Amino acid sequence: MGVSRGGFSSRFGFIMAAAGSAVGLGNIWGFPTQTASNGGAAFVLVYLVLAFCLAYPAFMAELLIGRYGQANAVTSMQKMSRNLWQKRFAFVIGFGGIICAALILSFYGILAGWMMAYAIEPISQLLGFQQAASWLTVQSVPRDLIFSALFMMLTIGIIRRGVEQGIEKWSKRLMPMLIGLLILLIIYVFTLDGAREGFNAYLNPDFSRVLEPDLLISALGQAFFSLSLGTSVMIIYGSYIAKKENLVTLAAQVTLIDVSIAFLAGLLIIPAMYVAQAQGVAIFAEDGSLISGPNLVFDVLPSLFTGMGDIGVFVAFAFFVLMSIAALTSSISMLEGPVSFVVERHNIERKKATTVIGISILLLSAIIVVNFDLLFGLVINVSTVYGQPIIAMLCCIFVGWIWYRNEILAEIKQGNEDVEHSFFWKIWPWYTKFVCPTAIGLVFWHSL
Repeated sequence: MGVSRGGFSSRFGFIMAAAGSAVGLGNIWGFPTQTASNGGAAFVLVYLVLAFCLAYPAFMAELLIGRYGQANAVTSMQKMSRNLWQKRFAFVIGFGGIICAALILSFYGILAGWMMAYAIEPISQLLGFQQAASWLTVQSVPRDLIFSALFMMLTIGIIRRGVEQGIEKWSKRLMPMLIGLLILLIIYVFTLDGAREGFNAYLNPDFSRVLEPDLLISALGQAFFSLSLGTSVMIIYGSYIAKKENLVTLAAQVTLIDVSIAFLAGLLIIPAMYVAQAQGVAIFAEDGSLISGPNLVFDVLPSLFTGMGDIGVFVAFAFFVLMSIAALTSSISMLEGPVSFVVERHNIERKKATTVIGISILLLSAIIVVNFDLLFGLVINVSTVYGQPIIAMLCCIFVGWIWYRNEILAEIKQGNEDVEHSFFWKIWPWYTKFVCPTAIGLVFWHSL
């Protein structure tokens, strides 16, 4: 391999980059929506349990594949293979994850463009540009194309700079900014009328609901999606980790940050919904279901911000900047997967590969925008409802059934010599072999 790979220069850099990949719109937009639609605090409790009991073992498996292979997703998995059919199976899994990441980025860029447009809208209002402000918040082909392109150019610019100077450097900047904004917004919302009722709904679980099948499946699906499993992203990030690092601890730290930020996002948005309800905005239908569903961020919260008066302009700006940052930290990881494959397998210079792949995905986004009603939901379903669970399940099968157990142990011991006698090693191989594939299979079966 004639291409210099680079790598993360520090443990903190990896944690911020991996957490940034995991912490995206799925956490800050998807998690609160799922919470509001699936029993509130009961969903939160189940999500937290499943994230650590099932998603973490699968997350660990993907990181381990990458660090062992020290290459892109396809090459890393093929290094674990011992015969021709295993190498072909490895290619299907690795390349399938890369395609999945590209498809997710194609619609993700559109959503992120919306967030950027909504972030600019309060500034336009403040400056008196009412017509521009209206244009920014009304869905149209020109608006979607312009902001999707702007967002993709940001993503391309970061990835072109490589692992240490691009992914790691910007993750270190963006993630603390995201967490700081999130906490400030939570503190502000807590001071508003109606917030206490929202906090109560979010933090006091109805234990009679925790075993409901739909709630369990939704929480499990959210846990896997929020950790970027099934997209080959964590395999490539794992390949940039130094051999001396303790993967067991690192994976646990990233999982903890990911679920913590999802929890904080719910701590912001669920109370904000009840604040909006106190201001006269309809949140729930008569049967108790969420009215806006996935459009919660665009329908309910702007009404809340408007009801705040002048301060609402600044709160709206801060909130949608927060959403844009969350989208960017995830998009850079999704672009890195295809780029690393092309750079290493075809020996193409990184900047060129990044630009070509990024523009290709942008063109796919443009096709989706022009045929929005036909393609937007279809691409989301193909990539997240079907693609991610299948790829994540196959990764677990590969580690649990094809990779030799002694080779796995040897790889983990490079950063943790005593792992063989730990509680982790007593249960993780069994989890990866049986429990994780079964659980992911249940999510996929339910989605059918």
